[in-house]
Amino acid sequence: MRRLHFIQETGNVLVLRAAKGEKTHMLGYVDCHCHISAGDFDKDLEEVIENSKKAGLLALLAVAEHAGEFTKIIELSKRFPGFVFPCLGVHPVQEVSPEQQRSASLQDLDAALPVIEKYKDQLVAIGEVGLDFTPRFISSDSDKENQKQILILQAQVAKELDLPLNVHSRSAGRPTIHLLKEQGVEKALLHAFDGKPSVAMEGVQAGYFFSIPPSIIRSEQQKLVKQLPLENICLETDSPALGPEKQVRNEPRNICVSAEYVSKIKGVSLEKVMEVTTQNALRLFPKIKSAIRP
Repeated sequence: MRRLHFIQETGNVLVLRAAKGEKTHMLGYVDCHCHISAGDFDKDLEEVIENSKKAGLLALLAVAEHAGEFTKIIELSKRFPGFVFPCLGVHPVQEVSPEQQRSASLQDLDAALPVIEKYKDQLVAIGEVGLDFTPRFISSDSDKENQKQILILQAQVAKELDLPLNVHSRSAGRPTIHLLKEQGVEKALLHAFDGKPSVAMEGVQAGYFFSIPPSIIRSEQQKLVKQLPLENICLETDSPALGPEKQVRNEPRNICVSAEYVSKIKGVSLEKVMEVTTQNALRLFPKIKSAIRP
């Protein structure tokens, strides 16, 4: 292993000098799953981005839920080049109104595919995709089958484009991992996984990564962090959701909350968590390497 010597700390960004003759490395966090295009950030986006950089964030993966926000995500990636990286995909649950949501349909995917094709060279992943079997969103078995078909089709798109999947699996951990394996998916991030640790370990054996949001500090999924190898852990915020406090807007700067918790549970230094999770993000999302430079 490379020997590193601590030089200085700026916010939570560590500048580390390797042993003599080796390169200096700038280490910081990668937010592997964030909804920075959400309307919650429209009024103070510049400040949110600036605060996240001060907290040590090097890169942010902006995930989509529906075709209606694809263009906005691409525009944000151009507005913040080398920091905001776009992921486009169809979420298994679609919003009808702020009070009403429904299971995704093939028509939702039909609207998305031409836009994904248009921007395919700019994407770092396909997402947010997956399954959500929460009872209030599922009215019949056909809803589950539609979700599976939509995930299968998006997995095929990801394979064709040689991109990883950024995956949602609420109340559907086992069927999601099994479907990904059946489809031969090799590169996937399971975000905010709410399934059993034993099911997650099936994903680890398949080579998948799991991202931990700041809500972990108030979650029942703390056993998951204990069992997951650090080599399969990434960090996320899922902003504006899944923050350290309920009903309070989450921000990318809270990535350090996730990192500090992983550090505590794993009994390793914060610097180690930062280094390993950032390297994991690079392995899974190689297109973000422009943001991780010495």
